[in-house]
Formats: sequence, structure tokens, C-alpha cells
Amino acid sequence: MSARDSVQIPDDRDFRDFRAECEAEAGWSLTYSKGGLAVWVQLLEVERSLHKIKCRMECKDVPAETLYDVLHDIEYRKKWDTNVIETFDIGKLTVNSDVGYYAWKCPKPLKNRDVITLRSWLPMGTDYIIMNYSVKHPKYPPRKDMVRAVSIQTGYLVEGKGAKSCSITYLAQVDPKGSLPKWVVNKSSQLLAPKAMKKMYKACLKYPAWKLRHNPHFKPWLFPEQSPLPAVALSELSIQHADSLENIDESALAEAKDDRGEASDDDAVN
Repeated sequence: MSARDSVQIPDDRDFRDFRAECEAEAGWSLTYSKGGLAVWVQLLEVERSLHKIKCRMECKDVPAETLYDVLHDIEYRKKWDTNVIETFDIGKLTVNSDVGYYAWKCPKPLKNRDVITLRSWLPMGTDYIIMNYSVKHPKYPPRKDMVRAVSIQTGYLVEGKGAKSCSITYLAQVDPKGSLPKWVVNKSSQLLAPKAMKKMYKACLKYPAWKLRHNPHFKPWLFPEQSPLPAVALSELSIQHADSLENIDESALAEAKDDRGEASDDDAVN
């Protein structure tokens, strides 16, 4: 999706374009491939380490609808996503779009990042797309203890592969704001992204049992009438342009041995 001039709800063409990019091969460099999980990177600006990353994983014994639920369920994310610092929904725009906040841990010694995004989703038979891009909300300006990053286009394509399996493609073009050291790009594509995808897969296997014990019928992403979120008008939002945010130079920082956000793959989800 190209750069936007105004805040808009994605339409069918936007979802088609996102899917096409998830499936595209030209221009991508394979950086990791092991055990049904592959990662590609596309460098956009070498001097700023600005890049796109694409991860694809085959998920055996996980129906597409279960993975879709896991991606949506914000309470469950707080259980399994060890990189999350804080995440919450701000308000709803339509039956299939909302605005939310997400803050995550970055590898030491980088500063942690956060984003405000407009998120939209679309079920397509046995396939699903969830995608987002950054916006500004007047009540949630950049925080002093975080670097406000910009999601240019980030999302997931979930494809059903029969009754009990699926595949997921994660596509992200995020401006982390600032000049990052090369090791960050390498680490994100060769270690952090595969680790996060494997953790998501394990979370999917545990989700049905967890959901039975935690408000099992509450799924506002499937049943919009359940949503407790206040309505947000598009006029309250504006595009978050990267050049309006403070740039920080972290390019000289060396990688720390003790790495936040790298908890064990065997973390239990209670």
C-alpha cells in the first residue's frame, strides 16, 4: 500500500494489494528457512536500516479460524507475547476496523517502541487478512519513555489448508524512527522473527483450552455487536508521518548480551 495523504478505511483493493505483496517473490532476499518457517527481507534504505520483512509459517494442527482468533484476542496476546509492554484498543471505526495502541520491547540497548494504528480485517472464506497502518490520535501523543515508530503497512494473511491446518504470512514495513545498527536488521530477520512466529504457533495450540476458561463466547472480531469500544470518528485521526517524529541515532550501539523479550519458547500460557 502506498503512502497515504489522509486517513481512510481500507477497501477491497487495499486487501487485494496486501495479499499480492504477501505472495510476491521478486525483490525479496531469503534470510531464514527451517522447519516450515521462512523469512525474507527487502532493504529499502540501507543507510537507515529501513526494510520490509516477510515471514511465512506452516501451522499443522491449527485451523485458520483459531489462528485468526489468536491474532485478534488482545487479552490472550498479553499472555503469550513476551515482547508486549502494553497494548489496548482505543475505539472502533466500523464493524471491521478499529484504532489501537501497542508498545513493544526492543533488543538492548535500543529504546522501546510504540505505535498507534488503524487496523482492519477481512474474512474471505477459509482465508483471513488483518492489516494496519499508523495514525495519530489526539489523546495518545508520543511518550517520553518510548520512541514512536511508524507502521507504513503491517499485517497477516492466514490461509486455510484443510480443516486442521493453515499457513500464516506476516508482512511488515515499519519505520522504527532513527538510524539503527545493522545487527538489528540481521537479528530481527534471523532470530527474533522466527522466534516470535514459533511462539505464536505454540500459543495457537493452547488457545482453545485457554479460551474455554476465559470468556469463551466473547469474540467481538466475529460478533461486532459484542464490542464495548467507544466509536471513533475518522475526523479525529490523522496520518502519522515519519518525518514529523523525532529521529534518534542508535546506529553505533553494540548488541547487549542480556536480551529483553527473549523468554523461553516453552513459556506457559495460563
